[in-house]
Order: sequence, then structure tokens, then C-alpha cells
Amino acid sequence: MSAGVREEVRALMGEALYLYGDSPRVTTWLRDHLDRVDGPLRLAVAGPEGAGKSTLVNVLLGEDAAPVPTGLTGFGGRPIVWYQDGPAPRVTVFPSEGPAHELTAARTGDGLRLEPGRPPPPDAAEVIVELPVRALRHVRLADAPPVRVRPGDGDLAPARRVLRDADAVLYLTRQVDDATLRFLRLARQGAVAAAAPVGVLTVLSRADEVAGGGIGALVEAKQIARRHRRDPVTGPLAHHVVAVSPRLARAAATLTAAEHAALAAIAMVPRAAVEPHLLSADRFAAAQFPAPVDPPTRRALLGRLGLPGVRLCVTLVRTGEATRDRLAAALSRRGGLADLRESVRELFLDRRDALQARSALIALEFVLRAEPRPGADYLLGELERIAASAHDFRELRLLAALRAGRVSLPGPLAADARRLAGAHGTSAAARLDQPEGAGPTQLWPAARDALLRWRPAVEDVALTAAQRRAAAVVVRTCEGLLAEH
Repeated sequence: MSAGVREEVRALMGEALYLYGDSPRVTTWLRDHLDRVDGPLRLAVAGPEGAGKSTLVNVLLGEDAAPVPTGLTGFGGRPIVWYQDGPAPRVTVFPSEGPAHELTAARTGDGLRLEPGRPPPPDAAEVIVELPVRALRHVRLADAPPVRVRPGDGDLAPARRVLRDADAVLYLTRQVDDATLRFLRLARQGAVAAAAPVGVLTVLSRADEVAGGGIGALVEAKQIARRHRRDPVTGPLAHHVVAVSPRLARAAATLTAAEHAALAAIAMVPRAAVEPHLLSADRFAAAQFPAPVDPPTRRALLGRLGLPGVRLCVTLVRTGEATRDRLAAALSRRGGLADLRESVRELFLDRRDALQARSALIALEFVLRAEPRPGADYLLGELERIAASAHDFRELRLLAALRAGRVSLPGPLAADARRLAGAHGTSAAARLDQPEGAGPTQLWPAARDALLRWRPAVEDVALTAAQRRAAAVVVRTCEGLLAEH
């Protein structure tokens, strides 16, 4: 369904390259962004200091690679670090000025280790890490420098750079506060970003610390995320909100037998004897402890799980998740990783073409406004037309609204709308609930039936205005499927 917008964007970028053909700087900029349309999705993990960005990057990668131990400073205080697929571990540092600098890297049990050699330049604008991991086959993942968006803060360059360089952003935050809303509003600046506000997914990233880090912290965090999704102010701004504990998710994937044995030993101690030691990190790591677990092991558990995570694990073991596999599975469920992965797949990865086309439009809009010249107004008008009319963006807004609960449809219509809009895959077969490889003789009748099923809903007075608008998006999808087959 996104081939149309991609071709329109390519044609428009071609016209812009002709218009600015006498400016090497502009044409290089435009060609770089045009090349990105055919590359992997660029997904940035961003947020303020201490939000858990590097931990989540490691969770998404499936191994400990972040942060890269270069000791570099750069744009905004720390360079942006991109992880991409490669045949062997390799780190390339791009300084603000001068040639690139390659560093030899090796994978270890604790992450990447940089081999001794010629020291890298201290000031780096960007670092690219190549890793042969499955997660990077279709995406480039960024560990962004801390983003600060405060009232009166004139230095918005790091935030703007993240939004410019990435096709999609996971914005991590402890809570949806004023700083979060300012970032989300910044992400909507410009005609394209305002017309297609689909590039940011908000992540409550310290879910295990909500409400004092009690046993119900993760449940409470998910309820908070649900309220934000449905809030008339924060919901549309945030696109979608999920609650995640990257630390628990990473621990679930890498829980060792020794860690499980230590947690099981603590869980064996009567509750009354061990509970006072679970009230603070100092008490938990003190020399005197009622379980046969030495202080270094307990300090390591704190580093891996945090005190809320230790309390949760002890409770889970006591309540039946006794084996290591069962405990890891319970941590994975409670950590919110499954919901995050599904949201990223549905709203970002499956929509790579549309998001990359959007990024190219944003880059072109920047040029047209920064360096106007005769003919630029026409291109700007075409750009705004594409951004406002592209059906891919309407589908993405609908999927986010349905997933968040901001729009609800009666009965089986909700599941039908999600499938037709591409929630389970963007191929015609997936949308129409047909076997992959189905031909026109199967797809055309299925598309016709879907169109006949949904057309009445557009004018059904029993539905709300929001529901009728949602039905109109689905009808347009069905018409597109019929036209294709």
C-alpha cells in the first residue's frame, strides 16, 4: 500500500535535486535522504539522562553492546551511536571534522571491548557499531545522547538531531511530564510532521519503580500508560504509550543459574525475617543477612535487577515461579517487552516504507524553507499535499488510536479494522485474512466483500464521528486493495 507515496516522494525529490542542482551542499543533503528511503529503518532510542536508553538498546539487540566504552564526547555532550548489521564487530568514529577513525572491537560476556590502539578523536559527531546480530537485519538502532527539552532551553540541537536523523523514535521517560510533552510537540513542528505525527512512541521506561517499586508497580505503570493513551491531550501527542522495565526485560533474557539460586535461597527464608532487609539497598547489601547469600552476590543482584526487581523475583518464586525458566518467563511478561515489541512491529517496522518516505519529506521541507528560490513554493505545495493525503499516514494514525483505545469500534469491527489497516502485516493477503501467496481470484472477492461490509459504517448515524472517520479510512484501504487486484 505504500508504493504510491514512495514513488511520489522520489519524484518530488528528483524535482528538488534539479531545482537545487547548482548547490552541492543541498544536493548532497537531498541525495543522502533519498538514499535512506531504500535502506533499513532508522530507529532511535532517546530520552533524558537515566531513562534506561542503553539498557533498552541491549534488550532490542539481544546482547550487551551499549554503551560503547569509547569515552568520547561530542554533539550535545555525547555522540549518537548507531548499531547496524555487519559481518564482524567493528566501531567507526566520525569526528566533527576530519577523517573517520576505525576501532577494533571484540564481543565479550560483558559487551563490546575495544582493543588497544591509536586513541580515537575526543570529539565525535557519530559512532557506527557493526554487529552480526539478527535484530539489525532490517533496522539501524541508535543509542541517542540525552535529550533535554526544558522551558527556555535554547539548546534544542540534540533533540532536533534525533528527530532529523531517525525515521522513528522510542522516547523513554520516567513519566509523561512537561518535558516529555515539549519533546512530543517538537516532534510535530513543520507541515509534514504535523500532518503525519506517527514517528514517536512514548515508553514509560522505569515501570518497576512506580509507586515506590512495590510488587504492584508494573501493573500500576501499565494502568498509567493506558490513561495517557486515552487522555485527550497526551494521547494524540504521544501516538502510543507503553510501560516497560528494560532492566527486568534484560534480566529475563539473561538470568543465570547462579542468580536464580540466590533468589531462590532468599525466597526460602521466612517472610518476617527477610522483609526488613528488602526495604533499602543498604540493608539488602549489608554484612548481616538471613539467607546464605554473600554480600557480593547480593550487590550483583541489585545491579542487575534493582531493589524493586529483587522484591518482585522473591515474590514470584514464593508464589510458584520456582524454576529459572518460569521465573524468566514471568519477568519477561511483567517487564512489558512483548507489548513494546508488538507496538514497534505494528507501528514502525511493518511501516518502514511510509516512515522513510516521511523522513525524506521532512528533509525536503527543511531545504525548501531554509533556502527558498523560484520554484520552491510549488514543491512546498506538492510536499504538503502528499503529507496531507497519503493514506499510509492515515492508517498509522488509525492503528495507534485503535491500539491505544482512543477510538473503539463495536463488536468484531475493531479486529476487522486493525487487520485491514495492516496490524498483522501489510500485504494484501494479510490484510484480507487470506493465505500468503493467494492470487487475484481469492484477493479480489475478499476485498469486495470487505468494502461492502464497511461502506455502510461511514454513514451509520449510530456510530460516533470518530468511528465514522475510522470507517472511512478502512473503506479507502479496501478501495486500494480492489484497485490493486
